[in-house]
Amino acid sequence: MASPAASSVRPPRPKKEPQALVIPKNAAEEQKLKLERLMKNPDKAVPIPEKMSEWAPRPPPEFVRDVMGSSAGAGSGEFHVYRHLRRREYQRQDYMDAMAEKQKLDVEFQKRLERNKIAAEEQTAKRRKKRQKLKEKKLLAKKMKLEQKKQKEVAAKSLAPALKVTLTTYVTANSEEK
Repeated sequence: MASPAASSVRPPRPKKEPQALVIPKNAAEEQKLKLERLMKNPDKAVPIPEKMSEWAPRPPPEFVRDVMGSSAGAGSGEFHVYRHLRRREYQRQDYMDAMAEKQKLDVEFQKRLERNKIAAEEQTAKRRKKRQKLKEKKLLAKKMKLEQKKQKEVAAKSLAPALKVTLTTYVTANSEEK
């Protein structure tokens, strides 16, 4: 054993800071306190609980040893055994019914999702077609405008010499009159 003098050589442990007692008034404050406590030491591993597995009844026994018949003379304790077996069987059947219902709802949900997806794709295709149509219409209008502009330019060029001749004759005719 160590002597009392040897133990006094060791430095004293650092004192923890006294923390104020905080009582959360609502769920948000409680969550805030938990987060603050977790963030005090970020290097420490955080325990993340595993997802609880869904309850399932015990499977029925492969071999039943104490088969109850319809004969008279069953003891008073047999009723309780029968009652427990019956309760367990009803529980198992209810579980199977619930699972079948859940599976049916899942299938219906998947079908509905597929229908919605197809409807959305059809709507998107319809809108895409409309946008494409508008785009083609704009391009066609732009091409027509360019063609009209070119035709006007060609017409103006072809009319320019005739206008020039007409203009010169007009100017000369006016100048001769004076």
